Amino acid sequence: MNKRSFPILFIFFFSLIITACSSAPGEVEVSCDDFYDVQERSAEITVAVDEEFTLTLCSNPTTGFLWSEDADISDDEVIQQISHEFVLPEEKDEPPPPGTPGQDIWTFKGLKAGSSTIYVEYSRPWEGGEKGEWTFILMVIVE
Repeated sequence: MNKRSFPILFIFFFSLIITACSSAPGEVEVSCDDFYDVQERSAEITVAVDEEFTLTLCSNPTTGFLWSEDADISDDEVIQQISHEFVLPEEKDEPPPPGTPGQDIWTFKGLKAGSSTIYVEYSRPWEGGEKGEWTFILMVIVE
């Protein structure tokens, strides 16, 4: 391994550990700050058959960027997308100011034992818009 590849590998594995450890069981959550540091992120989660789990990613549609509505699932016999919604942060007294980032939340369900990957990307969806500015891959193991 050369000296240039070591920092890249270190950052990748460190981000994988941080991402996987930053959420409750059955949840994977990544903040905007995480994506500002590394635009291509990944994590792994293990769930039971018939268990629902969530993927929560920072999002700010006022920038013109949107996450994939439907996740690209490598094996839809192992996991199924149940829902996807955008949620603004809760403010106690008044609505958040325009431009405040929120979260995209996908809910999935483990259908049978096996493994599958979930891929989503943050893009400007119009023709000529930036594609895959941020990407996220979730490796799912269903036991």
